Amino acid sequence: MQTVILACQTMRDEVELALQQLGISYPVVYMESGLHNSPELLHQKVQEQIDAFDTADVILMAYGCCGNGLVGIKSTKAKLVIPRIDDCISLLLGSKKERESIPNGICTYFVTKGWLDPEGNVMWSYREWIERYGEQKALRIIKKMLNNYTRFMIIDTGAYSIESVMPKIKEFCEKSNMQYDVTPGSLRLLRLLLTGPWDSEFLVLNPGQESLLIDFYPQLASVDAH
Repeated sequence: MQTVILACQTMRDEVELALQQLGISYPVVYMESGLHNSPELLHQKVQEQIDAFDTADVILMAYGCCGNGLVGIKSTKAKLVIPRIDDCISLLLGSKKERESIPNGICTYFVTKGWLDPEGNVMWSYREWIERYGEQKALRIIKKMLNNYTRFMIIDTGAYSIESVMPKIKEFCEKSNMQYDVTPGSLRLLRLLLTGPWDSEFLVLNPGQESLLIDFYPQLASVDAH
């Protein structure tokens, strides 16, 4: 039986650490993190990659619902296993429950080293806009984008050095008038994805079975019932 992993580039450090800790050597394909900016494009590219796995029997998806980008995906040949979560933040915090425990009163923009490295994240865009428009205009654009956020929350997953990302975070927060904080992460859910058992925290799709919105948000069933 061949098992492969499909993951967002943002998750590379954490996926590789989990594989190392577990002594697993499944092949991994990383997708561009910038695809999250367009859920429709994310859906298209993820489905194309799933279809390209000709010999896989099990595809482990290091994704969540991701703006509904993972709704409606399927494999005609392999079993798909997907954490039953909103997005990668819950995966990096260790559970959906842990994500929900963070107070909603402070509008938080979560980051890890993986969010700072690849194209498609807000800080990368800021640097690009400085070169294109100059620092003052770039700063106005960023402040408008982050209008609903008041702080950055750095998730310490143990897969990278917090000290390596703090200078970027501090500088950006000073310029954009935002706070920053650090919260412990966890690879618990990611390790379960890699090893099982796949209980109610996971969506397990047999070949030909398509993911539904209600699979990620079971509470919608009670809403529909009313």
